[in-house]
Formats: sequence, C-alpha cells, structure tokens
Amino acid sequence: MMAKRRSPGDGGLHWDERRQRWIASVTIGYNSAGKRIVKKGSGKTKTEAKAKLKEILRDHEDGLAIAPHDYTVSDAVTYWLEHGLRGRDEKTVRLYTDFARLHIVPALGRRKLRDLSVEDVDKWLADKATVLSTRSLKLLHSVLNRAIRNAMKRDKVRRNVVDLCDVPDGQAGRPSRALSVAQAEAVIVAAERADIRIGAYVLLSLLTGARTEEVRALSWSHVVAFDESRQAWLPVAGAGWAHREFAMYVWRSVRRKGDTKTVKSRRTLKLPARAVKALRLLMEDQEKAPAAVDGGTDGLVFCTKNGTALSATNVRRDFRKVIVSAGLAGGEWTPRELRHSFVSLLSDSGVPIEDISRLVGHANTVVTETVYRFQLRPVLLEGAEAMDSIFPVQEEA
Repeated sequence: MMAKRRSPGDGGLHWDERRQRWIASVTIGYNSAGKRIVKKGSGKTKTEAKAKLKEILRDHEDGLAIAPHDYTVSDAVTYWLEHGLRGRDEKTVRLYTDFARLHIVPALGRRKLRDLSVEDVDKWLADKATVLSTRSLKLLHSVLNRAIRNAMKRDKVRRNVVDLCDVPDGQAGRPSRALSVAQAEAVIVAAERADIRIGAYVLLSLLTGARTEEVRALSWSHVVAFDESRQAWLPVAGAGWAHREFAMYVWRSVRRKGDTKTVKSRRTLKLPARAVKALRLLMEDQEKAPAAVDGGTDGLVFCTKNGTALSATNVRRDFRKVIVSAGLAGGEWTPRELRHSFVSLLSDSGVPIEDISRLVGHANTVVTETVYRFQLRPVLLEGAEAMDSIFPVQEEA
C-alpha cells in the first residue's frame, strides 16, 4: 500500500538517523533573499515531533521568536551582566557579577531557560535562605529576575517565572542600632574634641540625618547662609559666617552620576548651631593650607589631608576613633547608624513621622517606618490624651 500523502501546508515528517529523533518541518514563507523560512520540531515519537512543531508555529503566529533549546539560565544571566549594566558603578557591576557567579550559575546555570519553573526558583531561594541574609536573598532574586526579564525582551523565553516568586526570610544579620540621647551627647562631645575633619563629619551626619554618601559629596558652594540684607541664601565662601541662619543643599552624592539616591532625596536642610560651628572651624582650617586642599576636589567640604576626596574606608577608620573616644565599642557602630540615630532621637522627641520622612529624604513615610521601625517611637499619645481631656477620671467621693 502507498503511504498517505500529507496535505499541503502540513510540512514534512522524517526520521533523523544521526539524532535518533523524528523531525517535523514546515515552510512558513521566504526571506528577502528568496530563501525558504523553515520551522522544525523534534521528538522521540512522531506525535511528539508534530506537537513540538505546532507549539513553535503557535509562538510564531503570536509574534514570539523561538529561543534555541539549549539556551540556559547561565546564558541569560551572562548576557545581562555584559549588556544590561552599562553606566552602572564599577562596584555595583562587580557585586552583581560575584553574586551570579557564586550563587546563581552553580545552582541554576545549566537549567534550560524554557524549562525553568516557579518550583525550581522557590526551592533554590529556600536553600539559599539557610545560609544568606534576607538582603542577600533580595539581591539574588533581583539579579535573576532582571536577567530573565531582559531575556523576555529578546524573545528568548515566554514568561518570567522569577517574577512570580516571593523572597523568603534569610538569616538574621547584625541589627541596626541607634544612639540614645546620652550616647549621642557623648559622641557629639568626642567629635568636637577630635580632628576637625572627622569631627565635623560626625556632627553633620548626626545632627542632619544626611546619608554618608551625601555628606562625602558636599561642596562648599552648597553650604549657604541667609543674607538678611539681600534676602537670599548665599554660599558661605562669599557671604561669610556673620549670619543667623545656615543651610546645606543635599543635591549630590558619591554615586556614579553624582545624583542622590532618589528624587525625593534632593532637599535643603537648615543646619543646627553645633554643626555650623564645626563647619566654620573646618573652613578656617582648610584656608590655612589651600594648596593641599584645593587639589582637584571641586571645593569639597570633606577631603583628606592630601586634598583628595574621602573614601568610605577613610570615614570608617576615623569614625571608630570618635566612637571609642565617646566610651563606646568602635567595632559595634557604623557611620550610617548616625542617620538611624537622627531618626530615633527626633521620634523620641515627638516629631511627627511625616516631618522625619521629609528630613531624611524618603519618598514617603512607608520607607521611614519600614527601614527605621525599631527606632521609631511606638506609642501614639494623641488619642489617649484627647480622651483623658474629654472624659477625665472622676475623683472618688
């Protein structure tokens, strides 16, 4: 009997001896050079090959290109690291690369991207949660999520399963802390007695709540005084210090492009008196050796004795000396906790959370409450005080 001829448009079906698989193929058109465009699907059986071809044709009709079957998670992550991080800081690129190399590629790298499932990612994150902190888990999730999202844009996969996964809680890290009023007073006194550069740095960070990367990028042109005669804010370099009100423009940071962390982080903060005094003494000290200080710093407020910009290492080293001088354990505190202390001290003093949020440059109060939840005053007093005034306790007869 003669084999039944396949209908036009059904394509062909043949056995590939070398691959030991059935191959289903169909011509869907011609390219600009007149060459046929052929789509193929393979399987161990005829039915499996035809089903695979139907899936490929369905994707083609939906406008989806078909990724090679050997395209892996490692391929997607590698491509994103090479092409998706342009313009990022070198440290950020190195951090993402190290996390991918140490945690993603060894566990999921050989997995076919088309076959990656939600269960695969959930199990992987659960396993990592036994050894990594929650912050590290969020970073891992972000790297893999963005790599696969990038692959979706290039039609390498139909959906991003990582976006459907929640990040579990990881191992507890060192909790952030805040200085008490007594501790803060001791640190302020120690800072005023310390080297003028680090002393002013500590005072400005603690008394304004500015981020450490914002303080390191502060320039003298952004330290201003209110000139009463001209009714204008002018840089202290020209206006001098014989004024009553001073402020600083928190408009820059040491991030790659010099921008603050968010748009809301750009703010103008009035300076407390003790911070003003410290900055005045620092400027006077720098004016004694202008040649050393002006060396390419663009008028930075805080720089090394050689005139170069302060690094995070410089700040941590000198900060510990101030902390030890204040009678605290130097290894237990970090510069960023001066900002936490600012929030805590204001909260304990009854400053509303909305005002604190604006002062520290948060987009909204949710960020302030989430990040600084242990430093915020937990007791709301207004309701009880109002009720006591309306319904006072009746004295016993």
